[in-house]
Amino acid sequence: MKNEKNLTTGVLLTLPDWLDKILAEKNIVIPDPEERMRWVIGLSRQNVEHASGGPFAAAVFAGDSGKLLAVGVNRVEPLNCSPAHAEVMAIVFAQQNLRTWDLGEDDKIPAEMVTSSQPCLMCLGALLWSGVTSVTYAATAADVTAILGFDEGPLPAVWPQELQKRGIRVKAEFLRAEAVAVLELYKKKQGTIYNSRKGKAGGRTP
Repeated sequence: MKNEKNLTTGVLLTLPDWLDKILAEKNIVIPDPEERMRWVIGLSRQNVEHASGGPFAAAVFAGDSGKLLAVGVNRVEPLNCSPAHAEVMAIVFAQQNLRTWDLGEDDKIPAEMVTSSQPCLMCLGALLWSGVTSVTYAATAADVTAILGFDEGPLPAVWPQELQKRGIRVKAEFLRAEAVAVLELYKKKQGTIYNSRKGKAGGRTP
């Protein structure tokens, strides 16, 4: 949407078409935590294989039952939108699906974030105010930086403790090797490393 001065006044965030078939099944439920993560990592791989964004995926589940509340994959490049990281996308869609800005407002449905890689600095901030009650991640920020050269931001060393202070549990490096394999695939396919100011302040020209 644009106003009379041709400045955008609305933004449409979309998931890739290949996800439509997967999400066509209503009430997706994955009770086993390991299978939840493996399913999310599988989405990150498909995002690479379909060239529909970066090598990252995330999902919000009802932590007690494993019911899928929303899913997100990285869409930075196709949407020309630097905030469109997988975790942010999953949070936005979960809040829209549940019609709430606070995913923690219903104590009976604890919201769990499952993400293929450790949240970057921006996604860490999004998690703090999302209302999720737990975060489980696979690959580490160090993996993402070492393998691909993405700038994950100045993450504070005590970030897990900061989340825990706010009632958000953290489970780290869960099925890490499987997520790292997706990062390696993205590298092999020469996917874009979309750091800002390429070549400066930690950025890298793809």
